[in-house]
Amino acid sequence: MVDTVANADRATVHYEVARVLTSGDALVPELEAGGTPVHDLGGSGNLDLSWTRAFRRLLVAGSYDIVHFHLPYTAAFGRPVVATLPSDRRPLTVYTEHSMWNKVAVLVKLLNRASVHRDVALIAVSQAAHDALPAALRPRARVVVHGVDLAQSTAMVTRRPEVRATVREELGLEDDELLAVTVANLRSEKGYDVLLDAAGRTAARGLPLRYAAAGSGAMEEELKAQHRALGLGDRFLFLGHRRDALALLTAADVVVLPSHQEGLPVVLMEAFSLGATVVATTVGGVPLVVDDGVNGLLVPAGRADLLAEALARVASDPGLRARLGGQALADSSRFDIRRAGAEVEGIYRSVLDAADR
Repeated sequence: MVDTVANADRATVHYEVARVLTSGDALVPELEAGGTPVHDLGGSGNLDLSWTRAFRRLLVAGSYDIVHFHLPYTAAFGRPVVATLPSDRRPLTVYTEHSMWNKVAVLVKLLNRASVHRDVALIAVSQAAHDALPAALRPRARVVVHGVDLAQSTAMVTRRPEVRATVREELGLEDDELLAVTVANLRSEKGYDVLLDAAGRTAARGLPLRYAAAGSGAMEEELKAQHRALGLGDRFLFLGHRRDALALLTAADVVVLPSHQEGLPVVLMEAFSLGATVVATTVGGVPLVVDDGVNGLLVPAGRADLLAEALARVASDPGLRARLGGQALADSSRFDIRRAGAEVEGIYRSVLDAADR
């Protein structure tokens, strides 16, 4: 979202962002610094639906042409709110499926399915996310592979030695140690349980790998308990939310994505655009991007033993890291946020034109 609004066609599109959870403010400074208004709907948690009243007040006070939902939860509860507005003041609704439809909590999935017909456009971020939609929805869904700001990535690659030295000094890495970075919220679908297990296995083998995880979330205490039980100490660092995630990825010797489920993760696109060595799982849209042994390594989800083995391969072979990272960088041109943003804005224009007719 940050990169999308930063690269918007501001002559024709004005973005505003609304967030459900008051606590979900990590990206607010970046959005506001770019001139995008951000509205806090005041939710304290998923069971607090008071945000829907604030959402309606926002819609009544504003003059919006389109409401674009990016989560099944917000879409399921937000569409009925939009429907309460008078027809002449009612914005059109668009929905993007970022993950796998069939993996969502049953209640939210049912509510989402019951109201998705209200949307004038349905977008999926990968072919895998498209194919996981209910069969009746697939014909009307359009795949728009999202992207990243490639100019920012190019600037980071140019400064890689400086960035790498700064990050390694902060994290206390020795000269002979390799840095494995994960950027993901601490949620069950991100596979941190498997990553911690794999980290324990690589440590037991004496491999010079240090792990750094950037992200926060509901599973923090549970994962830290697992970390303590494995005796990982400072071999695995939980960094919390980081606004410099791109710098961490730039400094990484390996970017590891141990997810149990994904649509097409932004961090994968960022890693490719930085020429990082990627080790990931065969979930969602990941295998459509990562060609095993060509521009990264793939392992089945949930297999800590195979994840540890893949990490050992790249840790012990600098030539392999260089080859995989070089090909990933060459393949990253498809992940241009300007192209993706222009596609989405084209969808906005087409549905508004159709509504006018």
